[in-house]
Amino acid sequence: MSSAVQITAGQLPLATQLNQGSWYAVQTRSKHEKKVAAELMEKSINAYLPLLAQIHRWSDRRKLVETPLFPGYLFVRAQLEPQIHVSILRVWGVVGFVGAQRQAIPIPDSEIESIQTLLRRKVSLSPYPFLKVGQRVRVRGGALDGLEGILAINDGKRLVVSVSAIHRSLSSGIEGYDVEPA
Repeated sequence: MSSAVQITAGQLPLATQLNQGSWYAVQTRSKHEKKVAAELMEKSINAYLPLLAQIHRWSDRRKLVETPLFPGYLFVRAQLEPQIHVSILRVWGVVGFVGAQRQAIPIPDSEIESIQTLLRRKVSLSPYPFLKVGQRVRVRGGALDGLEGILAINDGKRLVVSVSAIHRSLSSGIEGYDVEPA
């Protein structure tokens, strides 16, 4: 089960608001995501905190708890004029914007829409390591457990194992295998 906190500014109609500005990622202090989202709402700043409903178990009880899908991060949609930029940074718990030297970098609408669609459709979700083509990875599980190589995508996921001394490589299909950064 999953859900999200969609916090939007109060004065404009929602349809108008959702088309204003770009999405930006904001890094927060640990466990401050919900508090930051609430304070942004009070300042009439459009914030989106995707939440994942999970059952947490303690020795005496179990409880359904909504936790951030991306711990330590939430998203804001705004036209980042200097006064709005500073207003966001002054919220207690905000570490800064995500980007080179903490300069806000716009996030494509399609990426936020994909997250919203997955949460809205209530499909099973779990965090997964961010992998890039060309990155060194390690296979987890199965016959290739522990094997390291370079992630490639040519007609499916492939693992490229190289012998650098002789400048030769081999490639093996790894569809269905779990991989993690090496």
